[in-house]
Order: sequence, then structure tokens, then C-alpha cells
Amino acid sequence: MWASMVMTIVAAAFVAVAAAQAADDPAAPPPTTPPAQGAQKEPAPPPSVTVIGARDAHGILGREVRSAANENMGRIVDVIVDREGTVRAAVIDFGGFLGVGSRKIVVDWNALHFGKVANKSDSITLELTKEQVSAAPEYKEDTPLIVLGAAGSLHPWQYDH
Repeated sequence: MWASMVMTIVAAAFVAVAAAQAADDPAAPPPTTPPAQGAQKEPAPPPSVTVIGARDAHGILGREVRSAANENMGRIVDVIVDREGTVRAAVIDFGGFLGVGSRKIVVDWNALHFGKVANKSDSITLELTKEQVSAAPEYKEDTPLIVLGAAGSLHPWQYDH
């Protein structure tokens, strides 16, 4: 599977390079619409390609979160980023049973530990207790976020009112 994925990525990179070279070929047919005001349109550069090993990175949405005392804290249902795209927090669907009676809590990204995420069955550890998370206010979309952070790791966000 790894070899076929790498071959697909390499083939896509070659197609992109070939397309860019064909755009520079003077023998190529003219474009169907003339360029605006006589300017030549530059071909887009080929995209960069990064290969990440299957054991080196994993998705986290839906992943179980547990406390350091191995208590079930819920599942990650969303990731919060700031305007620059920096990951700041995770939304955890906390409490309840089989989705009934649960509520969403926002926790600081630095309060999560991803030491064991090699398999989908591995959980993420939250540096907070069940009591601390239980006392946190519920996350509501389009309202200011109240982010529960681990001791000493909470950093204020600048936001518009």
C-alpha cells in the first residue's frame, strides 16, 4: 500500500511538471481566450509533495480522550484555530452516555498529549481531571470561547467583541 501511495504522488508531481512545461512550449496551440491586456499568464508552479509515514501522523477527530487517571473524558469533535491558522484548542464532546446528555467543552491544545496515537484505538491524554472538565462552561459556536487550560499553560486570545 505504501508503495502504491508513493507512486500515485510521484505520478501526480510528474503530471504537474509536464503540464507546466507544455504551457511554455511555443508549438502548443494558443489559449482559447486571449490574455488580458497583452499580459502572458504565468503557469502555476507544480505543487510541493510531502510524504508522511503512516506511523508518524494520524487524524484525531473522533479520537477518545482520557485523563491521566485513565478516566473517559469524551471524544475530540473539532479543532479550533486562530486567524493565522495556529491550532489553539480542541472541542471535546464530554459526559453523557452514547451521546445523550453530553456537552462540548473547549480545552487548550497544550493540555493534550499525543504520546500513543499509533492506532485508531489509542487514546489522547488530557492533562485535566474529570472534575475540572465537568465545571467548565459549554462551548457554543459563534460566542467567545472559554478555553480550559492545564495549570500554567493558558494564553489569552485577542478577539473582537
